[in-house]
Amino acid sequence: MFDDIRPFQDAEIPAAMQRIVADKYFPLVCEYLFPGRPVQEIAAALGSCRTVREFQERFMYDAIYAVVHKTTKGLTVEGMERLDPAKDYLFVSNHRDIMLDAAFFQVLLFEAGRKTSEITFGANLMQGQLVIDVGRSNKMFRVERPTTVSSPRDFLIKSRYLSDYIRYTILEKKESVWIAQRNGRTKDGCDATDQGIVKMFGLSGGSDKVQALSDLNIAPLSISYEWEPCDILKALELYACSSGQPYIKKPGEDFNSILTGIQQPKGRVHLCVCEPLSREDLENFRGLPSASFNREVAALIDRRILSSYRLFPNAYIAADLLSGKHSYSYTDAEYKAFCQHLEQVREYPEQLRDILLHIYANPVLRGL
Repeated sequence: MFDDIRPFQDAEIPAAMQRIVADKYFPLVCEYLFPGRPVQEIAAALGSCRTVREFQERFMYDAIYAVVHKTTKGLTVEGMERLDPAKDYLFVSNHRDIMLDAAFFQVLLFEAGRKTSEITFGANLMQGQLVIDVGRSNKMFRVERPTTVSSPRDFLIKSRYLSDYIRYTILEKKESVWIAQRNGRTKDGCDATDQGIVKMFGLSGGSDKVQALSDLNIAPLSISYEWEPCDILKALELYACSSGQPYIKKPGEDFNSILTGIQQPKGRVHLCVCEPLSREDLENFRGLPSASFNREVAALIDRRILSSYRLFPNAYIAADLLSGKHSYSYTDAEYKAFCQHLEQVREYPEQLRDILLHIYANPVLRGL
């Protein structure tokens, strides 16, 4: 069932491990994640994996924490106590980095003694056997994007299929699911839930729209980075779009963003599990037409994500640089570090510098 999109099952793990170890890029991955550790030792650890859980315990946990140690100044979490150990959840997260938003949350779930969740993974990113094998072994499942289907009608069919799979995963497989609040990453610093995502959740739930969403145990998830992942790449994309022309991604651009997000410094990273949406929350919107119901649910998710978002000094510094005032508190060292970062776009037009500043400042300017 759902064989074309689902993650690997335990029986498929040994063969996937063999393909991963045999891949020509595997030594390079090991060298970056585990410098000084023999590749043969890592290959042996993977070769011993017989289940998804073993793969996550013996490879993914250490791999993700290698990224934490190399590129962050700490990974913190709050709100885990809001999760009922007897329930599985649909985690709806703001989305700043292609891979790491979900990856960081998985190790935090693991450390909290909870099962890791399944993770949505865009079809546009499932390129190359190594990425596919690592992703599907790590409980990732395929999600179609508007750019990967042939027509709006086909996309609607795929959306209903995705809704069926999410409901099946939570209610029958008894696994939680992580999904981004929108199609694609937030690039301008303004997190917002697409009401179309909420509509998709309910497609598989029958005529009672409150029951359809209540059954999924929706838990908003907020992630905050001190240094925005791929900030300059995002600014360049927004700058290219400012001409009014549609932005067309170059071949390999998504993969470059994955690598950049993994490798670049992120400073402090904080996640917050927000209060899950209760049936009472949803009952407040029962009398609304479907479109308005979805819009209000999306707005409720937004309020919980944004109220839990952690603002770091860079956001305040960027806001002050845009206003030309000194309205917020931060240290001279923090100010100097941010200004040095801006030097990377010194040769670009002033408009691009303003776009980069807004990526950091918009949460402040929106009154968070």
